[in-house]
Amino acid sequence: MERNHESKVDSWVEQRLTALAPPDHWEPDVPAGLARLRRGQQTAGVRRRKGIVYAAAGAATLTTMLGGVMAFPVTRALAQRCVDACVAETSPVKAFVQMSLSNRLMNLSRRGADGLTAVDERRMAPDFKLIDAAGRSVSLADLKGSVVLLNFWATWCAPCNVEIPWFEEFQRKSAPSGLVVLGVSMDEDGWKAVRPYIDRLGVNYPVMIGNDDVAREYGGLQALPTTVLIDKAGRIAVTHTGLVAKRIYEDELSSLAAER
Repeated sequence: MERNHESKVDSWVEQRLTALAPPDHWEPDVPAGLARLRRGQQTAGVRRRKGIVYAAAGAATLTTMLGGVMAFPVTRALAQRCVDACVAETSPVKAFVQMSLSNRLMNLSRRGADGLTAVDERRMAPDFKLIDAAGRSVSLADLKGSVVLLNFWATWCAPCNVEIPWFEEFQRKSAPSGLVVLGVSMDEDGWKAVRPYIDRLGVNYPVMIGNDDVAREYGGLQALPTTVLIDKAGRIAVTHTGLVAKRIYEDELSSLAAER
């Protein structure tokens, strides 16, 4: 029975690591993580061991349910923290869930029926100047008067690959009504990785290479994709971390377009 339990734990941890899908050049220390888990099991009772496993699984599941998203870690440090959460004691996992729940409930309480932050509670989107693939300077401040969809992404991010065709469609259909889609790649290889990717897809909106300063201004970008919808006055109306339904974007963009 004990051996079967450990086998299930090993399988669960490996599945979570696979789901993270970090960049190819980063490798998690799976043996060390599993060894830490087994040490905890050896010093606790059966009930406590089950609590650790179920709490860790609950943390991952509840976080996904609360956000309704898929998100890929933007840094290897964050991926390592995810592994640590899987093998940590129950109390830190519980704290992680409580913090996630609290943050999401706070964000939801500030949103209206259309999912957007109330106008009087929106903050100005941090300005930046970046160079796009065509060598042109792109400044957020120059886009006031337009609704802006600002997408932080990477070529290795699977959910990003799902969203980009949607954003191309939004740009094609809604540009005449004032929508501007901007893509900011966080690829460490810069244009070497990004240029062939956008050329292959024929991306029809400006794509730039991000940097640490821009990432910091937008909250550190703890996961990719991160997509920020900015209203006509240059204020952040909503931020989505991870993959959300295309319909949600369509509804929110429609609401922002209708604002005065």
